[in-house]
Amino acid sequence: MEEALKILVVEDDPEIRDLLDEFLTGEGYVVRTADSPASADPLVERKWADLVILDLMMPREDGLSFCRRIRVRSQVPIIMLTAKTAEIDRIVGLEFGADDYLGKPFNPRELLARIRAVLRRTNASAAPLAGGSGIKRFAGLVVDPEARSITTEDGASVPLTTTEFDLLACFLERPRRVLSRDQLLDYTRGSATDAYDRTIDVAISRLRTKLAACLPPNAQVITTVRNAGYLFNPTVTDG
Repeated sequence: MEEALKILVVEDDPEIRDLLDEFLTGEGYVVRTADSPASADPLVERKWADLVILDLMMPREDGLSFCRRIRVRSQVPIIMLTAKTAEIDRIVGLEFGADDYLGKPFNPRELLARIRAVLRRTNASAAPLAGGSGIKRFAGLVVDPEARSITTEDGASVPLTTTEFDLLACFLERPRRVLSRDQLLDYTRGSATDAYDRTIDVAISRLRTKLAACLPPNAQVITTVRNAGYLFNPTVTDG
């Protein structure tokens, strides 16, 4: 029997916390809840969760700070919940490493759809890319889609979030092609998403920064094509 996926809910509101616990357990997930980042820390440290649902506004330490701390040690998918729905707040959450964002109040069924979409993207990206053994190489970096890892040729790891890895996998399958923001949203999140162009810009900015740290100065990996989208420049090889 396939093991149930594990979800960690970090939420200081007891009513929302209990609602999500009951609802997601009823949908077949194994759920653990925490009322603060401090109480969630041991589970994150043990890499217990397959996905984290994280409230933005919490006393003592807020969700943005905790999201940033999680990203230092884990690439577990994160969905942020918040009463703040302004675009700038959503962008900040994505810049701190969240994979998706849902405003309060929300329909639990919409949250469930987002959970399934994020986990589906994670699992889909684990499948080998087209051709060869699945291993891809570019600019001295090695990508293993099955392990969802990217390393330098001397073995140093380059940590990517789910969204960042999905974007990289998309580019590796379509090098030297200009891809529009809409195409990238469809490839990485599906046509039913309500995500917007800026989420792609933020994710690509983060991806560029992480790749640039491993490459020679002024290396142009992903080029912005004005009024068209983005182009992945390096030659990609198999194996």
